[in-house]
Amino acid sequence: MASFRIRQYQDQDFEAVRALFARGIMEHAPAGFRHALRAARVRLALLAVFVAARAAAGSWVLGLGAVALALVLLWVLARAVCADYVREALGTDLCDVPGTYLRPPDCRFWVVEEAGTVAAMVAAVPAGRGELELKRMSVSREHRGHGLARALCREVLAFARARGYGAVVLSTSMVQVAAQRLYEGQGFRKVGTSYPSLLCTSLNFQMLYYRCDLGGGNK
Repeated sequence: MASFRIRQYQDQDFEAVRALFARGIMEHAPAGFRHALRAARVRLALLAVFVAARAAAGSWVLGLGAVALALVLLWVLARAVCADYVREALGTDLCDVPGTYLRPPDCRFWVVEEAGTVAAMVAAVPAGRGELELKRMSVSREHRGHGLARALCREVLAFARARGYGAVVLSTSMVQVAAQRLYEGQGFRKVGTSYPSLLCTSLNFQMLYYRCDLGGGNK
């Protein structure tokens, strides 16, 4: 089994952390595209495009071409959802990791070192109501399957228990199936869903909200 070390974020990790997060999120674009294609409303829209284009041009070929263009647009939109999320994170909390996650009380940002590189990351911040939020979990593709995400999840849960929090909460997207399995395996349960934007609604792209009750919280 490969060895790794969990440690607190340091200033020299800045670029590695930002690149790791951006790559991890953009990897979900193909899954988001496939998920959108399975939505009934999207399939009906593609059928309507085909029928309208064929009727207007009187050609099956042009009808199929219109559908192909619509699929390209759908792919661009799926990438846009991921890119917008990355842009927002890199311009806010991941622009100032110490100010967001190290200096405020009960906040932390951990990275995992494996084979001399930053291979994974996770953060934790108070969410109110005696809850701690797990955020920015990401594991490099080259280092997956080594238990890094599970170890980081346990680190956050232990941190929350040590500081008297009653629960840990988090959000993930519906296409991040591996993440959902990880969290559920660590005791999290799904407590809600939402569409974060009109574009996400049109693509049937939901965010899922999870909670892990720790018991005995005193916050």
